[in-house]
Amino acid sequence: MSDRSTCSPLLSVVIPNWNGARHLPTCLDSLRCQTYPHLEIVLVDNASTDESVALVRRDYPEVVLVQLDENLGFAGGVNRGIQAARGEIIASLNNDTEVAPGWAEALVTALLDHPDAGMVASKMLLFDRRDTLHSAGDACGVDGIPVNRGVWQKDEGQFDDDEYIWGGCGGAVAYRRAMLDDIGLFDEDLFMYCEDVDLNWRAQLAGYRCVFAPGAVVYHHLSATGGGETASFYTGRNTLWVLAKNYPGELLRRHWRAIARAQLRIAWDALKSWRGSASRARLRGQLAGLLGLPRWLRKRRAVQATRRVSPDAIERLLLKE
Repeated sequence: MSDRSTCSPLLSVVIPNWNGARHLPTCLDSLRCQTYPHLEIVLVDNASTDESVALVRRDYPEVVLVQLDENLGFAGGVNRGIQAARGEIIASLNNDTEVAPGWAEALVTALLDHPDAGMVASKMLLFDRRDTLHSAGDACGVDGIPVNRGVWQKDEGQFDDDEYIWGGCGGAVAYRRAMLDDIGLFDEDLFMYCEDVDLNWRAQLAGYRCVFAPGAVVYHHLSATGGGETASFYTGRNTLWVLAKNYPGELLRRHWRAIARAQLRIAWDALKSWRGSASRARLRGQLAGLLGLPRWLRKRRAVQATRRVSPDAIERLLLKE
């Protein structure tokens, strides 16, 4: 970390866990190898029934263990971890990851170098194909569909600049605690999937920027504790709820056709694959999203009332059709 030891903040890494004992040693061992010394590890166990808790207690005594009596999902788990953490910077990290030794240092350095940023996105590569990107941070289209930048691309240096982007993937992202104190934590009503998209929206609406840190490298197993029907349902439902809560009215009037086309395309693709359980789950999720819109429109009022940037500024950050 160059010569910044006098101003090196504590970084708290919050790991939500549900029956992830098979992945935890790889994740926690990699955190032990970090070059950044001011590190706190908080593992939140979502009422696992495997040996996760016993393993952490036995082999990783330095980890702050938060045990929950019920599974609160990613959002609730990370929120409980943030509440237990002491750091000025909070990083959420999936349990099915391995972080490179310089990961934590790169996150902290990015925030120190970019005082206008409230969050930092990692470079996430596939665990079993370490030359292939899963996410170089998040983007979002004017149609409301979130996108992993660079997904499935071979990592050839095309994402090696510390540039400003839309947001970070919740599987490996760092937030200033001050920003979270201002805009709030993850929305627990989402339970899992798109909670990071919702937080990205709220941060951007409040005027906080996100910087991509290419040196914050993470290797990620895909859908190790989720995926399939579960991911399809919650993504289908939560995408609609996040849009209802966050998308500025002026932009809705400009782009409602693109939003509608995107949702109809997703529904049509699912109908064409009706025999697949994940496709049926996606349709159920879209239906649940539509039925729940009144509640999320009420949430919308609170979010939009605190917006600090213009709709045009938000639109410039969105991917065009």
